[in-house]
Amino acid sequence: MIIGIDEAGRGTLAGPVYAACCLISDDFDKSILDDSKKLNPKQREEARLRIVSNCAYGIGFATHKEIDETNILKATFLAMKRAFGRFLKNAETKNVDIGHAEIIVDGPFLPPFLNKWDGESLLKESEPDFSAFAIVKADSKIPAVMAASILAKTARDEIMLLADKKWPQYGYARHKGYGTLAHRHAIKNLGQSPIGRKTFSVS
Repeated sequence: MIIGIDEAGRGTLAGPVYAACCLISDDFDKSILDDSKKLNPKQREEARLRIVSNCAYGIGFATHKEIDETNILKATFLAMKRAFGRFLKNAETKNVDIGHAEIIVDGPFLPPFLNKWDGESLLKESEPDFSAFAIVKADSKIPAVMAASILAKTARDEIMLLADKKWPQYGYARHKGYGTLAHRHAIKNLGQSPIGRKTFSVS
């Protein structure tokens, strides 16, 4: 049994960083899953609907202010911690047994809250028999992490589409806050938007 965790928006110049946590059942149709970046918007939305209807999951985020106040790595871990906490509640609501699970986080680093010997660990408060690992490119190898990547990206994209309605001059609907040439030009000409990350370089 594998619980996957992944993030979306870590490298953007504006907006929050999102994270999701997901456990998919053995009979879930894994053919609809992939790294979220490899799916088109329609495929991602179809997969998202299937995931939230049939799987235990949780979604969390850290704001652009929290990113600037700490740093992007700590903020990403905070988003993951919030996602994991919501996952635990969702799994309980859906009567999903998550004992003896293996947690896989996409990337090179394991968040402190998944380290049983860390003061921030959530594992002591939940199941004592979790094991957790960080694996680079897990979002292209492990279905549960693929599902988490889809949930994180679709949730963040939705927020950035709302941001585009407030600040259309920045073009968030097109680039979702990533450092495209058009976005960098907008920042240089207009300054950072209210959701811009002030600690990120736009040069």
